[in-house]
Amino acid sequence: MKKQFPLAFITLFVALFVSSAPAQATQYISAAEVKQMIEKNKNMVLVDIQPEEEFNRHHIAGAVPTYAFPAKSKADRLKLAPLAKKLRDTAETVVVVCPRGGGGAKNTYSYLLESGIAAERLFILTQGQAGWPYPELLEQNQ
Repeated sequence: MKKQFPLAFITLFVALFVSSAPAQATQYISAAEVKQMIEKNKNMVLVDIQPEEEFNRHHIAGAVPTYAFPAKSKADRLKLAPLAKKLRDTAETVVVVCPRGGGGAKNTYSYLLESGIAAERLFILTQGQAGWPYPELLEQNQ
């Protein structure tokens, strides 16, 4: 009986440690890296979650609008669902673009992970659209 106690204690400790381990770290990608991928025609999908007015004001050329910002509510996430389904079946790099690269981007990143997008393919654009320094690669709708 005494020998079982240390084993049970160690098992409990390991289980608690493993369950409290942080989830996989969120991956970020710089504007310079995204620009380089665009210029080299690398397979990449820019998932833009900016509100519609902001997207129309400025967005990276080729970005896919979802208008899902801040991707917190069920309604926001439903805006991402069709694209998430398509992305699951590709091998393309996925870059989340939000207004500033903060909470909305993290919410979208988490949703896409939960939707089956492989973590190694998923990135957040550092500083989001606000930090994009390459005006020659922007499109404007209005």
